[in-house]
Amino acid sequence: MPVPILLVTGFLGAGKTTVVNHLLAHADGRRIAAVVNDFGAINIDAELIAGASEGVVSLANGCICCSLEGDLLRTLSTLLRRDPKPEYIVIETSGVADPADIVRNLMDPVILREAPLETVLCVMDATAPPAALEDALHRSQLRVADIVALSKLDLADDGAGARMRDAIRAQRVPAVVVDANHGEIAAALLFPGNVDRAPPRDPGPRRPAEERFETLSWTSDKPVSLPRLQQAISRLAPKLARAKGLFETVEQPGRQMVFQFAAGRATLAPGDAPVTDVPRTRIVFIAELGVLSQAELDAIMETCVVGE
Repeated sequence: MPVPILLVTGFLGAGKTTVVNHLLAHADGRRIAAVVNDFGAINIDAELIAGASEGVVSLANGCICCSLEGDLLRTLSTLLRRDPKPEYIVIETSGVADPADIVRNLMDPVILREAPLETVLCVMDATAPPAALEDALHRSQLRVADIVALSKLDLADDGAGARMRDAIRAQRVPAVVVDANHGEIAAALLFPGNVDRAPPRDPGPRRPAEERFETLSWTSDKPVSLPRLQQAISRLAPKLARAKGLFETVEQPGRQMVFQFAAGRATLAPGDAPVTDVPRTRIVFIAELGVLSQAELDAIMETCVVGE
């Protein structure tokens, strides 16, 4: 029996992990394997996926549309050999991935026969300005989508959803556009009942890869001061496309916090119990090439550690 693949794409900070978490938390008995690709040496997204169970496979320190292409195909082959094998496979791409290249990889005849690509879901941040769709990567992510999910509608002003829908229609993409409040999407849209006849897809001509973003990481074995961290992020914010991480604070030792920065907004939320044998603070920063150096990042972030 073929195992259908759901490919989840979307720009940096769009809300892909929230969607995948909702799917896994509401699996309703389905055996779902999740493959998570984070653009960085520390795969924060894999730690944020529900439970980070053995069903979640992490692909880090590269992008599966290019440098990790072989790893993705090997991972899928391994998942298909599991007993029992999953009923569905969800692949969450990094925010810098061109999904057309991933679709092209998934058209491998062996993978297509055993794990057909059934649905491509593109998560779009409703708070982003419609002009964001003029970006080539945004357009590539929309172009291959079957479904576009508008996220963060609770954070958007009145009319933002309608404006984004109009902007998506202006791109002349055939995708269905749905709201995804807090990552919720009807499972019937994403998990089809009959997967026997998934046709091959045409991802279009291969385009030259464009190295546009780079990732930098900062870790510390010590907890950080929350006020100092907030000051550091404020200094770094103008140079950041995205940031995310896990940390403990001196104000609340032994409690892990989840940090997210996207579209100019920083959020904090309580996390699971701290993981042993890893640094207490693990934060990944994504910026345009050449905008932020590791030395500058280290100098700013070291001010967050009390006594440094």
